[in-house]
Amino acid sequence: MEQEFTIEGAYIELIQLLKVLGIAQTGGHAKMIVDDEQVVRNGELETRKRAKLVAGDVIKIDEITIVLK
Repeated sequence: MEQEFTIEGAYIELIQLLKVLGIAQTGGHAKMIVDDEQVVRNGELETRKRAKLVAGDVIKIDEITIVLK
């Protein structure tokens, strides 16, 4: 499944994105997803919970692909 997400402002933190999209129910759940090494950013594993995602980034979590605009 692929979806687009438009960032308001310069960036969005990874755990915020997971919560906004409903991938994670809580901040704690979002942190667990990152800690479990389930997030790939632009083809590389992303382990920073508060990584600043910007337009053009492609995030993959399991079967979900998110393109940031």
